Amino acid sequence: MMAQLIAARLPKLEGNWLLIPVPLHRTRLWHRGFNQAGLLARRLGQLTGHSLLVDGLVRTQRTQSLGGLGRKARERALSGAIAVNSTHSDRLKGAKIVLVDDVLTSGATSDACVRSLKKGGAESVIIACFSRVLNEAVRNSPDQESETPEIRKSRAPRDE
Repeated sequence: MMAQLIAARLPKLEGNWLLIPVPLHRTRLWHRGFNQAGLLARRLGQLTGHSLLVDGLVRTQRTQSLGGLGRKARERALSGAIAVNSTHSDRLKGAKIVLVDDVLTSGATSDACVRSLKKGGAESVIIACFSRVLNEAVRNSPDQESETPEIRKSRAPRDE
């Protein structure tokens, strides 16, 4: 159901697009047993007909849980932690990519992913997520006073 709701809000994707989920570190994936972004991306691929590249990005470092952290702390935790999977570097050059995640909180994770994809040669990247944490909810985190996350405009078309 979540993937269907995301698909309904995606802009029309002309041409070939790659769906790439936000990666989990292998130890977190092993403990959890699944990557929720990967499951969403797989279903989005079935719904849209676009290709899934489940391991296009990798978490090269195990990061602490980002829950409760403000944007700056999240950025520090993610510094150097996400990279293009070298096995797929040729496939990402010039590619149009839909980065898939379940929740966008401060944007630090998606920013780290987009930076890695662009550095790897991606032509364009759009972000598709199921939900967005509102500013008010994030403000209650411990380090939030000086690290207010920015508000981002939706990348999908809005209903009139």
